[in-house]
Amino acid sequence: MGAADSLRQSPRAREVLRRARSVPEGFVTTYGDLCPGAPRFAGMVMSACHDPTVPWQRIVRADGSLAKGDRQRRLLEAEGVPFRGARVDMRVAWADVESLID
Repeated sequence: MGAADSLRQSPRAREVLRRARSVPEGFVTTYGDLCPGAPRFAGMVMSACHDPTVPWQRIVRADGSLAKGDRQRRLLEAEGVPFRGARVDMRVAWADVESLID
């Protein structure tokens, strides 16, 4: 098992992925919302994840900027996520994952 596999197997990583899956179409959340206090950990988990059930495109930086550029923007626009210039309009599109998970 490689480092990426062991990372995905940790309870903390599974929680990051569970939170990511809770973000509905047309909305986004941040790396910090996926793992409060450790957004870089959330970024590592998301970058190591290739599971098609995880809507990676819905995870953005806190300022609404995109980690994956044009590809991510095209997917979000197709879902109806609003933008203000190059960034997601977080006032409209942000989903509070705390209220979405049980």
